[in-house]
Amino acid sequence: MKDVTYIERPSRALFIYALIYLAFLYVPVLFLPLFSFNDSLYISFPLKGFTTKWYEGMLHNQPMFAALLNSIKVGLASSTFATTLGIFGAKAVTRYRLPGQKPVLFVIMLPLVIPGIILGVALLILVNRIGIELSLYTVTLGHTLICVPFAIVTLISRFEGFDKAMEEASVDLGENAWWTFWRVTFPMVFPGVLASFLLCFTISFDEFIMAFFLAGTEPTLPIFIYGQLRFPAKLPGVLALGACILVASFFVVFFSQWIKGRGAASSTPGV
Repeated sequence: MKDVTYIERPSRALFIYALIYLAFLYVPVLFLPLFSFNDSLYISFPLKGFTTKWYEGMLHNQPMFAALLNSIKVGLASSTFATTLGIFGAKAVTRYRLPGQKPVLFVIMLPLVIPGIILGVALLILVNRIGIELSLYTVTLGHTLICVPFAIVTLISRFEGFDKAMEEASVDLGENAWWTFWRVTFPMVFPGVLASFLLCFTISFDEFIMAFFLAGTEPTLPIFIYGQLRFPAKLPGVLALGACILVASFFVVFFSQWIKGRGAASSTPGV
């Protein structure tokens, strides 16, 4: 008797709900690039005309480029630290049975659920008590705290996605743990490392609340944008800048997930 496999058809109601949900999330965002080309200071319909002068003015905004450079510096540093900590954290979780492992992992993941304003105020009080001057270094510290859980979550799936027997074979052939990691483990988890780095960079680059409390006199790009919103005449330039950030963030996140997916597929037996 043949086995009959039934393929369940997707529910029409579920499909409609998914479309409504996606429209609710992304349709308002699409108005950002739309109004960035509007030849008017005011955000309203109908559009007055098509123009690129807001993008041209953005290219000559030196304070904006200084804030952009600050965000890039903080993003690169915090994503590097978070990914490095994530590598060792994910390896410890997936390869060893540590005492109190679950409570420790729970504490590490707390920044995912604690409101950002609470973390920002707490870190501000801490650095003031210690006597550390607010700067890009304190912003990097805060962003690293936020990004570590994302790095660990991304890398845990990667460490669990390849055969552990390859590490065991390396040890059996006389390699020590350090060189086994660099010659066997790291090349296999590298797609996850790259995906984690890009994801953490995007989170740090777009983060506002933590930077608002810890930046001091060196604003990052989100703080600069927030300051520009107080002046109605500068709003179109902010829309143009926001449209550029939206497009760049989309491609970075998409590329990171694509890299992560290719890495997972390459480690699957038979692929």
